[in-house]
Amino acid sequence: MSDFRNRPNGNYIFDANWKELYVLTKHWKSDLLFYKDDLKFLDHLIDKYFIWISKKEDSDAVRSIEKSIVKTDKICANLLKRTEKHLTHLAGLMEDPFKYDSHQFRTEHQQLEDDITNFVKTFRDNRKEVFEVTSLVVESDDFIRQFVVE
Repeated sequence: MSDFRNRPNGNYIFDANWKELYVLTKHWKSDLLFYKDDLKFLDHLIDKYFIWISKKEDSDAVRSIEKSIVKTDKICANLLKRTEKHLTHLAGLMEDPFKYDSHQFRTEHQQLEDDITNFVKTFRDNRKEVFEVTSLVVESDDFIRQFVVE
C-alpha cells in the first residue's frame, strides 16, 4: 500500500479533460482540509497526555513528534494554497483551453499530486507515532494510579 494516489493508473493526468482534473483536485482539497483538522486533533492529543509522561526519553520523543506535526501542518497549509491556486487555473482552463500551456499545466498537476502523496505518507507516520506514544502513556502505571480510588 505504498501508492496513495486518488486517480486511475496510466496516463490519466495527460488524457483526462479539465473537468475530470477539476473534480480530482477538489477531492484533494477536501482531503487536505480533513488532514489539517486531524493534525489539530493530534496536536491536542499530545498536549493532553504530555503531562503524564514521566521518563525523559519519552518526553524527548514526544517533543520530536510535536515538531514533526508542526512541520507537517505547515506542509499541509502550503499544499492547500497550491491546490486552491491550481483549482483557479483549472477553472480558467475550463473557460478558455488556451489560457495556459496544457502540457506544462498537466506536469504541474502531476507534481502537486506527488507532493500530496508524500504528505499523506508523512501524515500517517505522524498519526501512528502519536497514537503509539499516547497508548504507552495511557497504559502506564502512573497514569492508571491517578484514577484508582483507594
